[in-house]
Amino acid sequence: MTFSFVAKASILMLFLGSTLYVHLRGRARLPLLRQFVNHSALFAPYNALMYLFSRVPSEPYLDRSKFPELDILKDNWEAIRDEAMHLFDEGYIRAAEKNNDAGFGSFFKKGWKRFYLKWYDKALPSAEALCPKTVELVNSIPNVKGAMFALLPGDSHLNPHRDPFAGSLRYHLGLSTPNSDACRIFVDGKEYAWRDGEDVMFDETYVHWVKNETTQTRVILFCDIERPLTNRFMTRINRSVSAFLGRATAPQNLDDERVGGINQAYAFSKRFSDGFSGKVKQFKRANPKAYRFLRPVLAVVVLTLLGYWLFG
Repeated sequence: MTFSFVAKASILMLFLGSTLYVHLRGRARLPLLRQFVNHSALFAPYNALMYLFSRVPSEPYLDRSKFPELDILKDNWEAIRDEAMHLFDEGYIRAAEKNNDAGFGSFFKKGWKRFYLKWYDKALPSAEALCPKTVELVNSIPNVKGAMFALLPGDSHLNPHRDPFAGSLRYHLGLSTPNSDACRIFVDGKEYAWRDGEDVMFDETYVHWVKNETTQTRVILFCDIERPLTNRFMTRINRSVSAFLGRATAPQNLDDERVGGINQAYAFSKRFSDGFSGKVKQFKRANPKAYRFLRPVLAVVVLTLLGYWLFG
């Protein structure tokens, strides 16, 4: 048994073990195969560290009163709402027109839209110009790493998913909502219905999904809050990793704002995958028997390559 084999096997077991741990965390789960090929699996080892050193309990919903620095947002919710609704009326809360928003790309086809207010270290001139009061408020809170206005139309939903990065927690503040139990989020199967001026904290790495079964559009303030950790060393690591990912995923509201490398790569891959998936669907319709035969063959090829990497 060579050192190379032991090292490769250790890396493989680390990813498999941590991904399985993430999968089993909580009551609501994605299908097992989907969990292993989901982008959250890439962060599973890092997320396991975040859970280990987390200063907040491993629960779907968190006690918002433990984050008193966020009181200023709730206290000013009407001023925030007024700026959000002005943007809504002017059409600024919208989907990424160039498919360059990797974090939320799958939401746009459901009608979900957003306007970024803050994204880690990246300044957003459009937000500073169009909603200065809200930007001033979120910038006054150091542990607010990202913030946006998020819109979901009536008669829409977001499918079950888990966010990939456990270095942050999620904060929602209702601005213009149906004020109905029919417009709600489920986090690990537990339900919360948005209300105007009310807020909630939850761990977005639990499986969660959204249903708006009303005819009214829901608009909220949506923030990423730095996860409190038990020691300074891990906090420094998390801040460094978060800053790197923030730069790599830098978004835009308007065309003249810089886009991060991951979002640029996502836009390129989306153009390629849309063309490729179209050809695959054509092949499937024209050759259904060949398609059914090739799927397991490709799976065997992938497993063979993995075995060659591990043992070769």
